[in-house]
Amino acid sequence: MSAKTEKIAQIIQRNISEIIQFDLKDPKLGFITITDCEVTNDLSYAKIFVSFLGQDARTEAGLRILNKSKGFLRTELSKKMSIRKVPTLIFVVDDALERGNKIERIIFEMNKKSDLK
Repeated sequence: MSAKTEKIAQIIQRNISEIIQFDLKDPKLGFITITDCEVTNDLSYAKIFVSFLGQDARTEAGLRILNKSKGFLRTELSKKMSIRKVPTLIFVVDDALERGNKIERIIFEMNKKSDLK
């Protein structure tokens, strides 16, 4: 990723986070964290990685709400940014934390078994 797209991705991540926190009024959304943003080289798409606090049902509901609110989020994003074309938003659940916890548990179990020998 070039420096320009990296910078735009950071700006989009920050702005989307603020818009969701302060402007999106949906109590069903729950606690959400924008973990990362990747922008294509032509700036036509922005993949927004999100993480939800809670169960899988909350994750599915939150993702549905975000996908339903794409138009509103993109409009608000265009008001905060000064680029010619605001990218199309794609929301993806970030499971890196879950994978990290799983790996940590596996390592812990392996260490516990090696201590018993």
